[in-house]
Amino acid sequence: MKHFVLGVDVGGTNIKLGLVDLSGKVISRTSLVTSSFIRNKNRLISALCSQIKIIILKNRLSPKHILGIGIGLPGLVDFHRGTVNLLVNIPGWHKVPLKKIIEQKIKIPAFLDNDVNVMALGEWRFGAARGSKNVVCLTLGTGVGGGLILDNRLYRGENFAAGELGHIPLNENGPPCKCGGVGCLESYIGSRYLLKAAKSVFRKNISLEEVSRLASRGDRKALKFWQAAATHLGNGLAGVVNLLNPKKIVIGGGVGNAFPFLKKFLKQTIVRRAMTIPGREVDIVRAKLGFDGGIIGASVLVCDALFTNKPKRT
Repeated sequence: MKHFVLGVDVGGTNIKLGLVDLSGKVISRTSLVTSSFIRNKNRLISALCSQIKIIILKNRLSPKHILGIGIGLPGLVDFHRGTVNLLVNIPGWHKVPLKKIIEQKIKIPAFLDNDVNVMALGEWRFGAARGSKNVVCLTLGTGVGGGLILDNRLYRGENFAAGELGHIPLNENGPPCKCGGVGCLESYIGSRYLLKAAKSVFRKNISLEEVSRLASRGDRKALKFWQAAATHLGNGLAGVVNLLNPKKIVIGGGVGNAFPFLKKFLKQTIVRRAMTIPGREVDIVRAKLGFDGGIIGASVLVCDALFTNKPKRT
């Protein structure tokens, strides 16, 4: 009997679901608009369960063909208990036992984790970091999130909050950050800051996509804009490189689409600011899995939990 995994990527805008085979190939996809259910978690959970059942039936399968359901969520998730402690952009989620609820409704094992941890698993197993033992994954968007693979293991931290790279302080007197700190990396490289900075540079409202298009045509202002962004990011990542000595840093997310303009200056900054050997040897690469990254990563989460006979992870 051929087996599959269901991967679910919960975002503030859309919830993507995919049927994934054990080689990491997405066989079938569907999605929900998060805003339709954002004010009622019970409706959201019911809609999610309905879509899971639909995608199974659509592919002429039964629950016995599904090894498990992996779910990546944008917030604080207790992996071991299967509890969602907080979702950043979706209100009403406080210590929700989602694993238990899903398993009771669907009768299939479920596994939950933070969405960037899930993305890191996907890129490590099937994407840009395949074959690397020590990896830092970064998503650049409205927020700046991180996932850490250390010695071929996902590192979650004592309270499942490891990898908050966006809240590395760059400047003790810098701008306030939504986390309550000041001068955090996110307040320099998050898309809200970058849009504000771009408006100042170009003296008009301009999208980051348009800045990238200008940079691709050699526009000096646009190239200088991305150089400044890469320098801020590199300053933050230099400390990460010194601390963790990763083989690869994988960059994804919306702002990550500017990767061609970020890479050169990002690497230069890390080489200049980090210790010589780890700074020189680390590879900076773009996330490979794209739209399917969360779905594929969620499938890896399931397989990792079911088949990896290693000591309990932290």
